Amino acid sequence: MSSAFNRLFRLQKRLWLALVIVALGALLAWLDQRDTRDAAPDPGARAQEPGHVIDNAELKRYDETGRLTQRLASPHIIHTPQQAMTRLKTPRATLIDSRQRQWQATANTGTLDEQQRLMLEGDARLTAPNEGWQLDTQRLYYDSATRHAWSDTPVTLQQPPQRMRAQRLDAWLDTGKVRLTDQVRGYHPPTTASPEDTP
Repeated sequence: MSSAFNRLFRLQKRLWLALVIVALGALLAWLDQRDTRDAAPDPGARAQEPGHVIDNAELKRYDETGRLTQRLASPHIIHTPQQAMTRLKTPRATLIDSRQRQWQATANTGTLDEQQRLMLEGDARLTAPNEGWQLDTQRLYYDSATRHAWSDTPVTLQQPPQRMRAQRLDAWLDTGKVRLTDQVRGYHPPTTASPEDTP
């Protein structure tokens, strides 16, 4: 009789222990679900989310008088409002100075910040078709308000057959003034007189 009672007591003890474990598991699952629903969104993750994705777009910028100062075309544009940043794939820019001269700029990637400053990166090139010169660098910045272009990476400026290299460049489109700084080296072949110039 006492052994049957002991077995029944052990069985009830195990049953109660199993019920407590199941109840505790259900309570933990409910609390975990509630924490997930009540969790605030991660602002860092939201800052990376694109607000707009545009394919084959052209952006235009005008000055305060309504004159076109910049055209920017890209096959793929991603704008992230939380960062006030626009990313551009293989951008092609036309930069227009105060005398309406057009300067062409290209690169592998580009960004526009909240001040609308353009940064071109990866095989960045700026050309002045009318003047016949070309600038090559890895990173080129451009501020359309001041029409100032600059690079803090090594640059090559050429107007064949002349060629100049430097570590940094500043160019002001309105005046056509260019300043090369740090380790400036150049190649300037002598000009040869043409047959018409010889007496």
